Amino acid sequence: KVSLFSLISATPTNLPYPPPPAPSPPLTMTSIESPLDLIRLSLSERVYVKLRSSRELRGTLHAYDQHLNMVLGNVEETVTVTEVDEETDEEIVKKSKREVDMLFVRGDVVVLVSPPLKTT
Repeated sequence: KVSLFSLISATPTNLPYPPPPAPSPPLTMTSIESPLDLIRLSLSERVYVKLRSSRELRGTLHAYDQHLNMVLGNVEETVTVTEVDEETDEEIVKKSKREVDMLFVRGDVVVLVSPPLKTT
């Protein structure tokens, strides 16, 4: 049994449990090993997300998971609709935009995530 006093007075060499692992180095473009590493680099950054059904989002990435569910803030959503004029057979492209403070995006509708451009 470990007492609270023994934990408080413990030194790194006599801890009753192993020390925590050393922190991993910060991710850089050269240390990307999986696709989700690229998304992790984009946390708190403005990203472009293309969705199914001709929808596009631009917003700040606050959170994500392995299914690509995402929470975006300060989002601009653009919906593109293409209609055909029956009289002239001309394609008419209509875009509508809206702004949303916070948005949850379900990962199964995500087609593409583009991180912000890094300029050095």
